Amino acid sequence: MSAVDQGAQGAERTLGQLVASATAEMSALVHDEIALAKAELRQDVKRVGIGGTAIGIAGVLGIFSLPVLSFAAAYGIHALGLGLAWSFLIVGGAFLLIAGLLALLAVSKFKKVKPPERSIASVKQTAALMGTVKPHPRPVSDKAVGVARSSS
Repeated sequence: MSAVDQGAQGAERTLGQLVASATAEMSALVHDEIALAKAELRQDVKRVGIGGTAIGIAGVLGIFSLPVLSFAAAYGIHALGLGLAWSFLIVGGAFLLIAGLLALLAVSKFKKVKPPERSIASVKQTAALMGTVKPHPRPVSDKAVGVARSSS
């Protein structure tokens, strides 16, 4: 089929067919935009999940270290030697070290979370395109004015 035949066939399409075609294309465009946003967000959700888990574990270990360090300080003051208190200090210090490492891991994961840039750019491009589309001017006839007045 040549371009002339396609143009002639396009001219034969009714207004209803054109509206149906435009609606279907707009629906497909919106569906594709949503699919793109889902794909981008799925990746960031995984990062947030890992970061959230790491910060949660860091918080739990930080809380657990407080009683251990408290006992270590109490035993250390009481004993003033290298006995049981040093072991409590070593365990408490290890908990704090692990909590600090997990907190750093969480911060690094949270910094990698970005907005869905491709979806935002695509929506902006679509909005700009839709803003430039102008309806075809239609001649105003007496029948159209009469129908419009009688329907209100």
